[in-house]
Amino acid sequence: MSAYLFVVPPLTGHINPAVGVATRLAARGHRVAWACADPALVRRLAGTDAEVHACAGPVPGAQGVARPPDLRGAEALKFLWEWYLLPLADAMAPGVRAAADAFRPDVVVADQQAFAGALVAERLGLPWATSATTSAEFTGAYDGLPKIAEWLERSLAGLRDRIGAPSGTADPRFSPHLLLIFSTPELIGPQAPLAPHIHYVGPSLAGRPAGPGFPWEWLDQGRAKVLVTLGTANADAGARFLAECLTALRDRGDRVQGVIADPGRVLPVPPGDKDVLVLPSVPQLALLERMDAVVCHAGHNTVCEALWHGAPLVVAPIRDDQPVVAGQVVDAGAGVRVRFGRVRAAQLGAALDTVLTDRTHRAAAARIRTAFRAAGGARAAATHLEHLAHLAAESR
Repeated sequence: MSAYLFVVPPLTGHINPAVGVATRLAARGHRVAWACADPALVRRLAGTDAEVHACAGPVPGAQGVARPPDLRGAEALKFLWEWYLLPLADAMAPGVRAAADAFRPDVVVADQQAFAGALVAERLGLPWATSATTSAEFTGAYDGLPKIAEWLERSLAGLRDRIGAPSGTADPRFSPHLLLIFSTPELIGPQAPLAPHIHYVGPSLAGRPAGPGFPWEWLDQGRAKVLVTLGTANADAGARFLAECLTALRDRGDRVQGVIADPGRVLPVPPGDKDVLVLPSVPQLALLERMDAVVCHAGHNTVCEALWHGAPLVVAPIRDDQPVVAGQVVDAGAGVRVRFGRVRAAQLGAALDTVLTDRTHRAAAARIRTAFRAAGGARAAATHLEHLAHLAAESR
């Protein structure tokens, strides 16, 4: 039996993939614990009996600095690092160290954006694996941004001086021991890196608590079905876009039914609507089994979950890694990209018609679905972590 400490940021899209892996490890008799700045969120996603060690740190929606919703491109990327990821690492580090001292893990599993996990593990001499819940870092996210790339390198070096091992050399985003990527080269494309310690495991969908209820009887088997979602972190920016989606779906009500996730409750939709159902939250995985297409923000988890089910996409990236992931979808032939801030209902509708009727998009989505399911998901990730723990035990 080995012990695994999962270090995650307080972000649903980063915790969910790790939950499936942690569940697999626990089912095999291993000890599992978590370190996070939002223990309640981890317990909601991983189960109320999860062992969670609290860490200080900024929590989305609660930190003092709010990101302007219209921030885009390089400015948005720098803002994310300067005002969230780097302060999060500094704030979490003492709690991660305390969790490691108390739990005594054999392996630390550090989310790619929870730098404290990697650097504290390095300082303590513990083997650590990277949980890469987005593949943007592997496809030239900083190409054409040399000043941003240089600033990031300096910032990470300063972070290591403060909380890591000064003699260390590994980039905290990329473990030299084990790098688990929750995607496959079929989606990432030819830039996907290859090395013996890099493993593409595809989406990790297992081990999550049941989602909210849903009126399944509402679905009309005679019409194509479309899910519209902007994820869990974009309620502040999505009102206009969701309204345009609502119009586009209603214009196609004779042949399409739409389900819109509206956590901000910005859409006034009367009850009894047979064409569009608007809910504050939906059981996304269960719903995707019945969807013919997905309209989304190109969040990595949503994209991968849609493609796991073979559903082509209309992607409207907002910020962060989303433009890179959207580019992967389009380059793979599995969807159409629109401009989040400017697209209107007519353009959205045309894009939706394309992915619903063009066989090439559905064929590309099916090809990625096959690759995802062959990659092994949470089961394969757990096996690779067991192997790392075995190697670590042998070297002691």
